[in-house]
Amino acid sequence: MGFRKILIANRGEIAVRVLRTCKELGIETVSVHSEEDEESLHVKLADESVCIGPAKSALSYLNIPSILSAAEITEADAIHPGFGFLSENREFAELCETWNITFIGPNVDCIEKMGDKILSKTIAKEAGVPILEPIRVLGRDEAEIIKDVQEMGFPVLIKASAGGGGRGMQRVDEIDNLISSVVRLQEEARAAFGDGTLFIEKYITNPRHVEVQIAADKHGTVLHLGERDCTIQRRFQKILEESPSPCIDDKTRKKLCDSAVKLAKHVGYDSVGTVEYLYDLDSGQFYFMEMNTRIQVEHPITEERTGIDLIAEQIRVAWGGKLKYKQSDIKFTGHTMECRINAEDPVTSLPCPGKIDQYYRPGGIGVRVDDFIYSGYRISPYYDSMLAKIIVKAENREKCITRMKRALNEMILDGIASNISLHKRILEHPSFIGNNYATDFLTKDLR
Repeated sequence: MGFRKILIANRGEIAVRVLRTCKELGIETVSVHSEEDEESLHVKLADESVCIGPAKSALSYLNIPSILSAAEITEADAIHPGFGFLSENREFAELCETWNITFIGPNVDCIEKMGDKILSKTIAKEAGVPILEPIRVLGRDEAEIIKDVQEMGFPVLIKASAGGGGRGMQRVDEIDNLISSVVRLQEEARAAFGDGTLFIEKYITNPRHVEVQIAADKHGTVLHLGERDCTIQRRFQKILEESPSPCIDDKTRKKLCDSAVKLAKHVGYDSVGTVEYLYDLDSGQFYFMEMNTRIQVEHPITEERTGIDLIAEQIRVAWGGKLKYKQSDIKFTGHTMECRINAEDPVTSLPCPGKIDQYYRPGGIGVRVDDFIYSGYRISPYYDSMLAKIIVKAENREKCITRMKRALNEMILDGIASNISLHKRILEHPSFIGNNYATDFLTKDLR
């Protein structure tokens, strides 16, 4: 690889994940951490570590000057942003260029275009990818908005253009709640993302959430690595993912993956990324939702199906190398599934920080665990509640479910509450086993 030293501008399991690939590639690593994360595993495993600020993310993991200074003093020649935090921040990517540090991600133009949910829909439409036409909110009076929404028909979904990670969205079912919901979500978006721009689109009532993993280099090669089904969600946040999607046939799968490649080529994409779609179970039509210009939380299930290290490809592309693979080289085997293990109350879903008294990760054939925790580790209240991801692979979906249940039963996580029991309920539910569910599974089926 062309990099000597990479700084990982993140924390938790993704920082550990990136560290491991860097070590296998012979690249030195720098971990940055808040004062709160001094004992975290990504700090212990790195060749060097730098404290970049207090516990609050705004003062540490989102502190661009501190991160760039850490890269400068450790002489890192590249920064991997992981996911979340600064991974899709155009300003950060631009400043990395200014400081002569490689940002391991797509070019700034792609980040800017695809980070705008309204603009990205326009670009997707130009590329010939099906979209749900958005109704713009900014600069329009209430009467115009109401008229357009009535013509579209309820239910609708209000979205923050700068939103992400399941945040900044609200379903509205009747006209009386429309404007008040717009005002409320606008305020929330300004507070959470610094941008109150909203749009409204038709809400698909019986959808599956399917996404396509893509990889592209700076030499014109764009390929897909299959699709993932991310339908099991709570408040638009993914909980469990699997690949391949059990809800689409091979013909639809090809159309879906081809459209993702077409969009990536159209926008000049040059990294790993994900194109997300809604698949309407009633009509059999899929619609572009958004493009994530970063590595995804659920990328391991694609790695396990293809045998390809996506982080390694992301790093290779960032320094100007060519992808190691052609589309014909990509081979898909078996069925894979991932459960996100969170520190949360299984009933209320509220985060439950605290000290882990005992932790045992499951193992055996076909089981992978990406984590950053250990016995005695204290879970902070300042960050995301995800602790680990259990990834399993088997020859088919039925055996994959059985293997995941076995892995969940093996896992020991004492001292804090977790959502392990929720995952067990999902895996044992007839609707999930029978592949008869949509994105409202947790509220409709698993009550």
